[in-house]
Amino acid sequence: MKVLLLGGTADARRLADSLHKENVSVIYSLAGLVRVPKVDCQLVVGGFTQFGGLAQYLKDNHINAILDVTHPYAQTMSSKAVTAAKEVGIPCWRFHRPAWQKKEGDLWQEYQDEADLLARLDGFRVPLLSAGQMSEALLERILHLPSVERIVWRTAVEPKFALPDRVRWIKAIGPFALEDERQLLIDQGIDVIVSKNSGGGATYSKLEAARELFIPVLLHARPILPDAEREFSDTEECLQACLAAWGNASIHIKHQPKDSQQ
Repeated sequence: MKVLLLGGTADARRLADSLHKENVSVIYSLAGLVRVPKVDCQLVVGGFTQFGGLAQYLKDNHINAILDVTHPYAQTMSSKAVTAAKEVGIPCWRFHRPAWQKKEGDLWQEYQDEADLLARLDGFRVPLLSAGQMSEALLERILHLPSVERIVWRTAVEPKFALPDRVRWIKAIGPFALEDERQLLIDQGIDVIVSKNSGGGATYSKLEAARELFIPVLLHARPILPDAEREFSDTEECLQACLAAWGNASIHIKHQPKDSQQ
């Protein structure tokens, strides 16, 4: 049994390590844009175009199943995984961490796309963009909103273009401490946060700080994905199901530092 685990998150790394320790043959794949983790199993970095596409890789390497543990917003990869698995006739399972849930005091709004985001940003002065990579065109459109004075943009990966005026870029990888997030919002005069609803604990503290400071948050709605054969939102349940299908033991994932998704 050979499993291709599509990763790039801490959940993926823990599942890969746990399955490997139970003698499940795992190939761990990730883009490697932020950093490449140390894993004991076989590692593939940089996607599958280099191998002629995902379906071709599955055939050439005799993969028996796909376990998709990518970021909840990795829409392209998750969609390709389902399509390629069907093409070669193997199962595709998916784990995605649960979305954050609104609590009392949260000033959250969901936005669907760039046009929706621009409409909701109109009226704010200093947004903190903490939703990953954005295009130069989108940044320029935000800056052209009459109310926007400047932008603070925080990502884990350096932008691939020269930043427009009035954009301050901060390179940072979570997890983030609540006191640091609170101070960032105060020091930068942030009056709105733009984020993905990534789930997990690594970047949740910005939402806690926003709640304390009565700062609105615009959350990008999670993408709609094609159904996987089985879907999980709990790592232990996912692990046990994988072991039941592909291994012989029952183990527990050890608690480790949470990942750095924004």
